[in-house]
Amino acid sequence: MHWFWHRPEMRQPRLLAELVRMPPPDALPVPVEGVRPDAIADTWGAPRGRDRTHQGVDIFAPRGTAVRSTTRGLVTSVRDGGLGGRQVWVLGPGRERHYYAHLDDWAYALAPGDVVEAGTTLGTVGTTGNARGTPPHLHYGIYTGNGPIDPLPRLRARH
Repeated sequence: MHWFWHRPEMRQPRLLAELVRMPPPDALPVPVEGVRPDAIADTWGAPRGRDRTHQGVDIFAPRGTAVRSTTRGLVTSVRDGGLGGRQVWVLGPGRERHYYAHLDDWAYALAPGDVVEAGTTLGTVGTTGNARGTPPHLHYGIYTGNGPIDPLPRLRARH
């Protein structure tokens, strides 16, 4: 059985087993290249329209700035639609889902099932989805089995 588990086609199942066992990280790197944690405004919970609140942080940067994964993980979705526009979802340690939205573009050939490391480029900062007409930014969110959590404390914990 050991030889089977270590075959190349078992890379995704091995990663899933690893991610489920790992605790969520206490600290994360900022996912937008060149942005310092203290430059990110605390917008968690701010009103968005009449019936919802902001469930993440907006990280502003010039259009086209690289967006990188904050964790090791498995890309579960690469899609264009809804409020997030062009977006990427990554399943990370502790079964947390990391959400990268409003991307101008995705990294070349990025696809569901890809294994990424912290620092892997996922796309670039943009204004897609409901961010049209706003300054370019990344909306970054973290979702647990109990719902969304504020990512800012973890982004600031690294420094």
